[in-house]
Amino acid sequence: MATTAAAATTATTTTATTTAVLPNNGGSRRLVLLPFPFQGHINPMLQLANILHSKGFSITILHTHFNSPNPTNYPHFDFLPIPDVGLESRSLSDIANIIRFVGHLNANFIDPIRDCLARLMLVDTGVSCLITDAQWYATQKVADDLKLPRIVHRTSNISSFLSFASFPLLRDMGYFRPFSEEELKSEALVLGLEPLKIKDLPKFITSDPIGSCKQLELMVQATKQAQATIWNSFEELEEAELLTLRHGFPYPHFLIGPFHKYFHASSSSLLAQDQTSISWLDKHPRNSVLYVSFGSLAITEESQFLEMAWGLANSKQPFLWVVRPRSIQGSEWLEALLDGFLEKIVEGRGYIVKWAPQQEVLAHPAVGGFLTHNGWNSTLESICEGVPMICSPCFGDQLPNARYVSNVWKIGVELENGLERGEIESSIKRLMVDKEGIEIRERVLHLKEKVNLCLKKGGSSYTSLENLVDYILSF
Repeated sequence: MATTAAAATTATTTTATTTAVLPNNGGSRRLVLLPFPFQGHINPMLQLANILHSKGFSITILHTHFNSPNPTNYPHFDFLPIPDVGLESRSLSDIANIIRFVGHLNANFIDPIRDCLARLMLVDTGVSCLITDAQWYATQKVADDLKLPRIVHRTSNISSFLSFASFPLLRDMGYFRPFSEEELKSEALVLGLEPLKIKDLPKFITSDPIGSCKQLELMVQATKQAQATIWNSFEELEEAELLTLRHGFPYPHFLIGPFHKYFHASSSSLLAQDQTSISWLDKHPRNSVLYVSFGSLAITEESQFLEMAWGLANSKQPFLWVVRPRSIQGSEWLEALLDGFLEKIVEGRGYIVKWAPQQEVLAHPAVGGFLTHNGWNSTLESICEGVPMICSPCFGDQLPNARYVSNVWKIGVELENGLERGEIESSIKRLMVDKEGIEIRERVLHLKEKVNLCLKKGGSSYTSLENLVDYILSF
């Protein structure tokens, strides 16, 4: 699979389940939040903004014109666009390489970001903190120049971040060379990153692996230079990893997630959500439907897409399948599907949409499994609703996430041979029909209960949020 940053800009509204009890409000100061302009990064940053606004802080969202959030969904925030420095004129093929795109933003947007912040600080002396996505690594210099505290927001979990932080060591140990099929199938663990195997190490679609490693080093270094880090995770899920993290990054870490569980909030979806998927789910029994979605970036080769299609059809299990427009190489949408497959789904087992309200879908009682790329947002949302997973990671942090889901937390199964129809079919049966699937479901429901407890008064995330508010007020 390859990647692209292409996304529609139609904003819609959805809701998230209310489960958290918020700590008492802190003081009123202005925080500036800078999301990275990808769907999976914008969503949690705006959720974080809602949480901090509820604590009494005034919020300014500093953002690029590219994939700009819709201000009408957030009338309680101020939005400050960064002047265009040529990003919109770049073709989508130019930014398909995510690593190169990250480098472009950090090389060309820093001066405009500095100018925006300086002007804002002239008219509002209450600006007390800059909270940036970790991918904006060059903004540490901006914060230092303006004598503004910078807190990093990590959109991945601690487990995958530790693998990013180990990249220099992994490079020196020879883990960046091409591996044989035998080595990739080896059960040997990566020293220092157990339980990861060679195939679980984060990978990126890039023509410049050395430059990619350098950018990741810059991101890790800038994270270490920040005042603190905010994580969209919870302590009960990553206790051991948090202890390891604190050795290498001995400053405050605030695990206040899951963000989306705090209250009903507007969606920052860049794609129009098809609400008919909910009415379709209403017609199905409890835990009977497999939800299939590979997020907002993945591009699938036509052969892989057809393998997945026939694996779904042959499983005889009802499925709700998100297929983004232009997410299949060479196709606008479903042109690659054969008439025989379309006839099978006409029987009522399958329903295909261009985009779905994922949080609502995963919370629906009919959904009994999630075939996912294991982006952190999707993984965490699945845990929150007690939905077991079939893991098919594509790139980046998705690979270590999948290993933790399948082998550490044991709340899913992984497609070990990629998108192959026979393995897809058998994995669906393992998860949705067999005894193994019942045991997996019990474990993920146990984690769901831990989520509910950590958000209540006295819980780990509740307490961490209280501490975060006090920390910001100390600046």
